[in-house]
Amino acid sequence: MMPFERLDAWRLCHQLVLAVYRASKAFPDDEKYGLVSQVRRAAFSAAANIAEGSARRGPREFRRFLDISLGSLAEVAYALIVARDLSYLSHKQWKELSAMQRDAGRTTWGLYRSMSNAAHRL
Repeated sequence: MMPFERLDAWRLCHQLVLAVYRASKAFPDDEKYGLVSQVRRAAFSAAANIAEGSARRGPREFRRFLDISLGSLAEVAYALIVARDLSYLSHKQWKELSAMQRDAGRTTWGLYRSMSNAAHRL
């Protein structure tokens, strides 16, 4: 098991990536290089930045990657709103994905805060 796989924030982001990929399969073909690509890349970025940051030296550097991950999660939230408003997602799908995004964000934010505290102790 890689060290990042032990992190709840990464696990929740990874589950979000999988759910976003599954849900976006049903988006219209003309969104393949638009919204589908954007929401998938943002979700992937959230998980990938946690993985990459966990391999960096020290809490300050890890925190920088967590900050990027949090930005990507905000981008996912907006992309899901657009998909809902364009009726690419049902309200139920949107609620489920949004709940996953919020949980991933809340947990990543908690990890960010703990890394901030660790960085200040150095």
